[in-house]
Amino acid sequence: MILTPISADVMPQALARFEEHLCGHPLALAAFRRIAATWPPDRGVDTPEQRAAGVALAHAHGIGTLDEKPAESFMWDGKVIRTDVEATVIVHEVAHWLCAAPERRHLLDFGLGPGPETTLRKEARVQQKLTFQECMHEEAQTSLLGILWEAELDQPAILAFLEQNWMEAWERRSTADWFIGHVQELHDRGLVDAEGRPTTARAWADAQRTEAAHG
Repeated sequence: MILTPISADVMPQALARFEEHLCGHPLALAAFRRIAATWPPDRGVDTPEQRAAGVALAHAHGIGTLDEKPAESFMWDGKVIRTDVEATVIVHEVAHWLCAAPERRHLLDFGLGPGPETTLRKEARVQQKLTFQECMHEEAQTSLLGILWEAELDQPAILAFLEQNWMEAWERRSTADWFIGHVQELHDRGLVDAEGRPTTARAWADAQRTEAAHG
């Protein structure tokens, strides 16, 4: 949910100011430019092709999927992502898997407690392993990694960037500092490279080209 919507006519100014605050931080600047390049979102939103790309991304990382709604169950049940959801949610769940400690990948909703799509909330809470503060921190990491994957997939990453409030109070340097810190942590954890791309993106792109070449 966007706390303070940014109108389309203000977006160029907001993007430019945000970028100014990243001066001297080449990693964060590179990551932001990948996201900002998806504005305006003129290639469609939540298209069948985008959903299919999200599913393919999951499979490329060895993550199981199930084509059903998470209603009455879980978004992630320790084995599969339920993919009858918006494309951005599928990519976000892949990012959750990448960000989660390996020992939590078999837990309901990655041991973070129930996500917004999960309806069996009591069961998910039983398997929660992190504190509220730890969950919020991992959620921020997951959010940003998922957004960078959307940019990699040529999907409207900027919409998720806005929806998840990364540009709330975009006029303030502290907003950019929050972004800089999380990009740096993703890099330190080996989840994004020096160009702000997810570290498995090149292998993904090569695999897609090989698949396309073989029809």
